[in-house]
Amino acid sequence: MRKNLGAKTYAYPMPVFIVATYDENNVPDAMNAAWGGISEENEISICLSPEHKTVKNLLQKKAFTVSMADEEHVVACDYVGIVSGNDVPNKFEKAGFHAIKSEFVDAPIIQELSFALECSMISYDEKTCRLVGKIQNVNVDEKILTADGKIDVSKLNPIVYDPANHDYLKLGAKVGNAFKDGLQLK
Repeated sequence: MRKNLGAKTYAYPMPVFIVATYDENNVPDAMNAAWGGISEENEISICLSPEHKTVKNLLQKKAFTVSMADEEHVVACDYVGIVSGNDVPNKFEKAGFHAIKSEFVDAPIIQELSFALECSMISYDEKTCRLVGKIQNVNVDEKILTADGKIDVSKLNPIVYDPANHDYLKLGAKVGNAFKDGLQLK
């Protein structure tokens, strides 16, 4: 038996993105954002309300980074989502984050988070709150790479957001092979 829950913002898995920008004085800022994903081959779309300090910064700089929150930094990643940069100007520092200047865009990479997309802004629609960014580079800490240079998700330990229960969850074990297992039915 199935049950209707109504129109909700539920999707699984929902990545926990940490969006980072510089302000006009090159002070780093970061916020937690769960509503987003890859929307084109080299684009990411994220829903961000216009009142966020991060949005004000990215509209000025036209650049941002998107890091994957991980299990090790769940407290810091949650903190930057519950405290506003408009009220706490040093929230990046209070979270224990350290900024590395991106080589590709005018935005900070969070040293503590092992995976980051470096993005230039394509568009932002204040009415729909939709930010679209062009991925200029994927920057990773070598500690999450396999011997042959691929990302090892078990080393990255990304977390996802459960919108129904307001929980953070870590990803589980491998269950199949993409673009291969379904060939059994062909």
